[in-house]
Amino acid sequence: MSMKKTAVASLLSMGIIGSIYSTSTLAYDPSDRVQTVAHRGASGYAPENTMAAFHKGVEMKSDYIEIDVQETKDGELVVIHDVTLDRTTNGTGYVKDHTLEEIRQLDAGSYFGEKFIGEKVPTFEEVLDEFRGKTGILIELKATYYYPEIEEKVAAAIKERNMHLPAHDKIIIQSFEFGSMQQIDKLLPRVPVGVLTSNPTDLSEAKLDEFATYAEFVNPSRTLVNSSIVDEVHERHMGIMAWTVRNKQEVKPLLDAGVDGIITDYPDYTPKHKSK
Repeated sequence: MSMKKTAVASLLSMGIIGSIYSTSTLAYDPSDRVQTVAHRGASGYAPENTMAAFHKGVEMKSDYIEIDVQETKDGELVVIHDVTLDRTTNGTGYVKDHTLEEIRQLDAGSYFGEKFIGEKVPTFEEVLDEFRGKTGILIELKATYYYPEIEEKVAAAIKERNMHLPAHDKIIIQSFEFGSMQQIDKLLPRVPVGVLTSNPTDLSEAKLDEFATYAEFVNPSRTLVNSSIVDEVHERHMGIMAWTVRNKQEVKPLLDAGVDGIITDYPDYTPKHKSK
């Protein structure tokens, strides 16, 4: 068995992926297997990609918090979704054109509500240090074409904390940039990799075969998910997490399709695991 498939076997043993050998049409109890991922933290309840949102995700018993990683002008890793500062902070312009010191002076919470005034843009290292061992962390690398060394820096931060070892904290690294994930696979061969897509052509048999050579997850837009796609992904020994759920009625079709994880702004919308 290859190292990549060994990693999937480890995920199976931890309950991160359900029974990938059974088809999604078989009966199953979704509360036993579906992983809840707090999208940018519990971003329906707190400002996205802030420590407040991540703590809320943990409080709501999410299996993972999902974070977005970019790089500052002076080469530091920060957690923010957009390539610009305008939407979620009181700053303007591109993340890549500002130093960490400049970004840390910004308010990343007041747009969401008065109680969050003063929330800061966290650094990647702060999030790792605060939440490793408390919850899983789904790390998305954003706009890697702007940041030619981001893969090496992310890998270094993870290795520094021994989080690249299977016995340690559960992490997954994902991106829409497939080449970036191939690079992560080489830098961190024991860390599960996910490919993100909203393009139906990326779910062809040929593309799934290609993804299976380096990825453990295919994570598509929920609008692309059905039981056939789930079966195709599972047949290649990969897991599938769908994004982004923002309405309760969007949950059941994903459960019926047999997904392994639901990425949602509202972690309380998804079924909780039963006590063993």
